[in-house]
Amino acid sequence: MRRRTKVLVGVGAGLVVLGGAVVLVGPGLYADHVNRAAAEVPALAATDAPLADPASLDGTWQVGTGSVAGYRVHEVLRGQDATVTGRTDQVTGRLVVEHGTLTSGKVEVDVASIHTDEPPRDAYFRGSVMEVGTFPTADFTVTDPVRLTAGTTEVDLAGRLTVHGVTRDVEVPAQVAADGDGVQVVGSVPVSFADYDVTPPSLGFVSVDDHGAVEFSVRLERSS
Repeated sequence: MRRRTKVLVGVGAGLVVLGGAVVLVGPGLYADHVNRAAAEVPALAATDAPLADPASLDGTWQVGTGSVAGYRVHEVLRGQDATVTGRTDQVTGRLVVEHGTLTSGKVEVDVASIHTDEPPRDAYFRGSVMEVGTFPTADFTVTDPVRLTAGTTEVDLAGRLTVHGVTRDVEVPAQVAADGDGVQVVGSVPVSFADYDVTPPSLGFVSVDDHGAVEFSVRLERSS
């Protein structure tokens, strides 16, 4: 079995553990490794189709298997740009559609299970950054009804985003499409960390932007 590559960042360089051997690499190689490991921006699959009849979606839907959520941030290590993404499949929720209109809904994410391919980074994220012992989850609640439109995938979701115990009103540009017997919803929410009382790490040799994005790809399954 192939062993997972682990990177531990040192001052001005990375320590890469490959098959038990420790290799010292420079910031450029470390940034390349991080960028390659970054997840793609959530997007609809080529097989997903625009909604043909929104009224056919009337009923209650729950977040199902295959759903993921997480974050995307930009960091700089000794002048080298890197994009870091964290993901979890621990996503739950429930939405209600009436007469082709999304009338209510809430999606919750287990922040404590969000991970990258770097356990030390994840430990810092869960502890010093997100304080998951106190704020283990984040959630988005729909506040305004959303009329679903046949033939298009574009939709704006107005609601309240709660992260790190702080709730803010947000408008989420998203895409929605039919996915077999389910519905796929994907999107990204730009966030400023200060708005949610989150302090981005700055360790001297590596710094993180003061903003990022909450990303999601949610598959909905009919529950009633």
